[in-house]
Parts: sequence; C-alpha cells; structure tokens
Amino acid sequence: MSDLGAPSGSIDRVASRLAACLPALHRSLDRRVAATHPHPKPPEGQLLLLKFVAQQEGATVREAAEALLMKPNNVSALVSQLTEAGELERRRDSADKRVAHLYLTATSRTRLAEVRDLETACLTEALLALTDGELDTLGSALGALTSLARNLHSAAH
Repeated sequence: MSDLGAPSGSIDRVASRLAACLPALHRSLDRRVAATHPHPKPPEGQLLLLKFVAQQEGATVREAAEALLMKPNNVSALVSQLTEAGELERRRDSADKRVAHLYLTATSRTRLAEVRDLETACLTEALLALTDGELDTLGSALGALTSLARNLHSAAH
C-alpha cells in the first residue's frame, strides 16, 4: 500500500478503518485507566500539555503550542490552570524575563508515571488475547503508524 501505484480505493479503506479504530482504541484505553486510577483525569488539553512537558522539560509556552498544534494564548491559559492546581511550574528564563520554561511538579510526575503504567498494563492485557500472527502484524505496523502520526502532525502545522 505504500506503493505509489496502490489503488486509491485500498488507501481509502485503510484511512476509513484507521479513522474509526484509533479513536475507539483511545477511548477504550482512557476508560480502562480512568476506572482504575484513583485521581480524577484532567481535561484533555491539560493532560496533553502535561505529557508534552514530561517529554520536553523546560519547554516554553510557544514550543508547547507549536508541538500540540494549539494557540499560544490557549496554552498559556492551561499553564495558569495547571500552575494553580500545583501540577506545573513556570520558571523565568534567566536571559529573557518574558519567557517562562515549564516543568512538572513532583506530584504531576508521579501521577503521569502511574497513568503510563496503567496504560501499559491495560494494553499488555489486551495484547495477550491476540494471536501470534496478530501480534506480529501489530509489531510490524508500529513504525508505519509512527510515520503516519508524524506526517499528520507536519501537515497540521
């Protein structure tokens, strides 16, 4: 299917099935984790920002906005909410006082790790129910899915 000569109907079918499957997969995983995790789940935008900062400690609001495909003023509002809730720290840049760098608090770091562990456990349990062939197919598709996510992200800029 990566072949340029692949029939467009075949690509359309894959696109349609991915568009249906990926949100359902995300919702199912989200609900399983929410049922097990003892803390309330933050709103999606806040959670995305926290996960980004976990990967990019010290990022600025502008960098977060670009990476998350959000407007800087919306990210700034999320930063304010998360700072007030004790989930995020803003540290002023030593060279430019107008710029703030974002860091997780210890509490936030612990909760994100707990959620990541729960997600892994839920997915592991679900993967154990698959056949060896299905596992091999999924494993082979991970690189393509990562490339697809990167392409969609780049196109959204």
